[in-house]
Amino acid sequence: MAATGITPTRMVLNKLKGRLKTAVRGHKLLKDKRDELMRQFMTIVRRNKELREQVEAGLTEAFAALSVASAVMSPEMLEQSLLYPCQGVELDVSFQNIMSVNVPVYEFQTRSAEKGDVLPYGFAQTSGELDDAMLALSKVFHDMLELAQVEKSMQLMAEEIEKTRRRVNALEYVMIPELKENIKYITMKLEENENATKVRLIKVKEMVLQKAHNYTY
Repeated sequence: MAATGITPTRMVLNKLKGRLKTAVRGHKLLKDKRDELMRQFMTIVRRNKELREQVEAGLTEAFAALSVASAVMSPEMLEQSLLYPCQGVELDVSFQNIMSVNVPVYEFQTRSAEKGDVLPYGFAQTSGELDDAMLALSKVFHDMLELAQVEKSMQLMAEEIEKTRRRVNALEYVMIPELKENIKYITMKLEENENATKVRLIKVKEMVLQKAHNYTY
């Protein structure tokens, strides 16, 4: 339905035609953006599935070894062995732009007193299963960090997809039909006015001819 109170003039008509052209172009660009976001999103979803399976497998292995270690070692010795870690981690966060979405990129570096030293204890009073658990956790740590990065990226991209979808729908089902309806309304009004003007001119011509020459047109 055409907007009430709209002024049916050629200036308004040209303005609405310009807005319609811009809206149609914007609608196409937003649809292309939405489709590309969905493609990128599905790629990240597949990577998320792979990482989650790897992380779950690594943690299962680590916890199984830790359970065995806690069974053969006393709680006090186990706690003392893990009390002072020998490695530290430095985490850097940067951002990557994917279709106007700034997704995080996590990078970490480990630092220790001795290069390659992962185990924070000696081997005299600890079990081999504790070594296996620590090494398994060390291997899975990188995957856990990447999984956090991927899941945050999924969240941000899902929000952007939803916003883009709403904009596409607003243009497709509200703004563009409304503009077309208003353009149609003004065009019809202008045609009616033009026809009315022609009829008035013909009547005026008839009156002039009849008065001047007593001639009926």
